[in-house]
Amino acid sequence: MRKISLFVLPLILFVGLAIFLFQGLFSDPREHESTLLNKPVPSFVLPDLMNTDLTYTTEIFVGKVTLLNVWGVWCVTCAVEIPFLEQLKNEGKHIVGLYYDQDIDPDFGIKTVERVQQEVEQKLGQLGNPYAYNIFDVKRDLSLDLGVTGAPETFLIDKQGKVRLHHIGDINPRVWQNKFASVYQELIAE
Repeated sequence: MRKISLFVLPLILFVGLAIFLFQGLFSDPREHESTLLNKPVPSFVLPDLMNTDLTYTTEIFVGKVTLLNVWGVWCVTCAVEIPFLEQLKNEGKHIVGLYYDQDIDPDFGIKTVERVQQEVEQKLGQLGNPYAYNIFDVKRDLSLDLGVTGAPETFLIDKQGKVRLHHIGDINPRVWQNKFASVYQELIAE
């Protein structure tokens, strides 16, 4: 009996692990439910990227439907996404950037705020500027509170300041049409 249990236990563990890993092969890492859906944006007090004397709070989301786009100049996919976001801005969508820079992190080196501002001006000068303004998430506190896993990520926030949609990856015409457009129109109509 003891020999059977020594064989069965590892077999059960192996089968369980194999099933878990097999499911991972068919899951989309960009499709996970945000724990913030239908909840208010976490509270914050963060500076404007280009004018650090100006600060923002969750009050910026009250009264208008907003796309909150997490991005950085170091993000290649963000550069691909910005021209489409510019198009959405030109259609009247309110887009706010949530900017954080890897190089301000001591693990990656130290960069001044002025240097970050220059890089952002240069990048947005090349690609277009879809943002009404950029919130500077220096320590990534808001990004962590939102559950951001990388850039780009976009949150659709309703007029009451609640997260209604979360997308990991770039916003492009297909993603906008298939995932955002109908929800955005419903929120505008509210």
